[in-house]
Parts: sequence; structure tokens; C-alpha cells
Amino acid sequence: MVGSNKVFVVDDEQSVVESIRFILESEGYEVEAFTDPRDMLTRGRKPVAGCLVTDVRMPGMSGLDMHERLRATGVSLPTIVVTGHGEVPDAVRAMKAGCIDFIQKPWSNGALLDRVRTAMQMDQDQRSANAERAEVLERFDHLTPRERQVMAAVVEGRLNKQIAGELGLSHKTIEVHRAHVMEKMIASSLAELVRMAVMIESVSDVDDAPA
Repeated sequence: MVGSNKVFVVDDEQSVVESIRFILESEGYEVEAFTDPRDMLTRGRKPVAGCLVTDVRMPGMSGLDMHERLRATGVSLPTIVVTGHGEVPDAVRAMKAGCIDFIQKPWSNGALLDRVRTAMQMDQDQRSANAERAEVLERFDHLTPRERQVMAAVVEGRLNKQIAGELGLSHKTIEVHRAHVMEKMIASSLAELVRMAVMIESVSDVDDAPA
């Protein structure tokens, strides 16, 4: 097996589904295929990992509509759209909506596989980043309010004596708080602590963004 994650294939033409399935399974990918995008939506409510290959135009529901509905339910699979010659504008619109790439019919096996490899790597990287972010946030939650104040000041480049003056504490107390911050955040250096702080701030910015 190339990996434990799946390639989800959605196309209303059974022959296209089987062709894509054959190409991908020949390379060791696990494939789950649907000829009705609504079936993928039902499947997508369960935890999924991997990537999605979908036709743009299908009866009843377009690949773009399916992609947007999946995202609305929290399923963010890297998505590759399959287009006919006259459907490129649809593919461009799909990419603007968050799809990562498109491939035109007829495609070469190599082109399809290249895009799937890229999409699978993107999914793996994103999941690793999400796991790291969740771990950093959990560590941050264990800091006391004072330790958070000290951490904020440290990552802004202030010296211990400056932080002590601003918070009305002794230099020694700041040293203790700073050591606790480094220990609780499992930061081996100031640079690593700064990287974690940027990560935490980016999550806060997303949470504070208007809906």
C-alpha cells in the first residue's frame, strides 16, 4: 500500500470511475468510488483522510457544490477536479473555491498520478500541522495567566528586567516564570517558543475572524 489514506473518486460515468480506480489501485492506492456525489456527502460525514478526485459537471449536483458542502461539514480533503475541454472555466472557479488542481479529459496516467501524489502529501502535511497545533494549544492552556503574560513579553524580545518592571515583580520571579513557560511549552530555545507563539496567534486570528 502507498498509504493508509484513501483516494475518493466521484464521477457519474461508471467507465470513468473504473478507469481511475484501475490506475490508482495499480499504484497501490486504496480507492473508494461513487457515481452519485450525494453518496460521497453521506460518506464524508465520517472521519476521512486522503484526497478527492471529482468530475465538475454531474447530474443533480456539481463537483463544486459537493466540494463546498463537504467543507461546510468540516471535511477538507485536497480536491482535484476532472474537466472536459469546455469546462475549464468551471475548473478555475473550483480552484478559487479551494480545490487544489484540475485535470482535463483525456488525461495521461502519469498526470493523474502526479496530482494524486501531490494531494495526498498535502493532506498528510496538513494533518501533521493540525496535530502539532493542537498539541501546542494544549500546552498553552496549562500556563497560568501570569505565565502567559511573561511568555508574551519574552517572545516580543523584552529582557527579564524589563518584564519585571512592567509587571511589578522581582527579576528572580520573572526568571522562575520564564523557566516554567519553557518547561510547560516544551520549548528548547527562544526561537522555538516564538514559533509556538506565532502558531497560537494564527489560531486566535482565525477564531476571531467574522463568520
